[in-house]
Amino acid sequence: MKDIEKDCRIALVQAEPVMFDKKASLDKVLKYIDEAMSKCPDLIVFPELFIPGYPIGMNFGFSMGKRTEEGRSDWKRYYDASMVTDGEEFHILSSKARETGTYISLGFSERDPVSGTLYNSNVIFEPDGSYKVHRKLKPTGSERVLYGDADKGYFPITETPWGPMASLICWESYMPLARVALYQKGVTIYISPNTNDNPEWQATIQHIAIEGKCYFINADMIVRKESYPKDLNEKDAVMRQPEMVCRGGSCIIDPYGHYVTEPVWDEETIIYADLDMDLAASCKMEHDAIGHYSRPDVLELIVHDK
Repeated sequence: MKDIEKDCRIALVQAEPVMFDKKASLDKVLKYIDEAMSKCPDLIVFPELFIPGYPIGMNFGFSMGKRTEEGRSDWKRYYDASMVTDGEEFHILSSKARETGTYISLGFSERDPVSGTLYNSNVIFEPDGSYKVHRKLKPTGSERVLYGDADKGYFPITETPWGPMASLICWESYMPLARVALYQKGVTIYISPNTNDNPEWQATIQHIAIEGKCYFINADMIVRKESYPKDLNEKDAVMRQPEMVCRGGSCIIDPYGHYVTEPVWDEETIIYADLDMDLAASCKMEHDAIGHYSRPDVLELIVHDK
């Protein structure tokens, strides 16, 4: 493990996206970045699909062997609100990273510039404005009618002064081999943009932090039923949702599985924390999942990364 800097200040944004609105969601991202800079963070993290929002409860007119034109219209609206990598919004965010000198992690709906397929993606911008995009390996449940399987950007690593940083999106963290793929790259800051506001998820993230001996950044969002556009075709599916569709629960876990910050529920806020990166090395004394606490002669993971 290379030498890493001891202190990393993080600003974890738990907020509500502006559903189906790319420009307004981007404006909200920029506003939160400016607000967070008052605390001089090194890293700013946003939730899953923050641009243009996670359409919880919708199915876009899909059923077995059937589609509807109304659903297709809602899908096209979401498609139009999705971002193309290296498009105008990316240039704005890249400039913001350079301006602030921070790392910025952001979940977004990615529109492929050639095929038109959508991907559930996360981008990490570096202080020099460069970036790496991770596409979700396997969309979960009905996400599969909206997003494709990743065809590239499987396990990109961002090298930082605090060690390798990477993301797995939401239920990707329930893919054991995907976790190990990050551990094999020495990840010290494991970012999880997600919409998991269920209590058992808290046990999952504590386990992963212990298993990987890394900081787990649990980046969840707030979604209210009233925030969906009123003129969607799929009104019935939206109306069946509770008033608070997603409650958040964002928090930070240290490499021992302890809360650095407790989960925050039902509110928009920025969670600040100073991470002691010495823990990422010192706690591997008794457990290193891809080092002395492994048996590569018995167990082997082969990753077809690209």
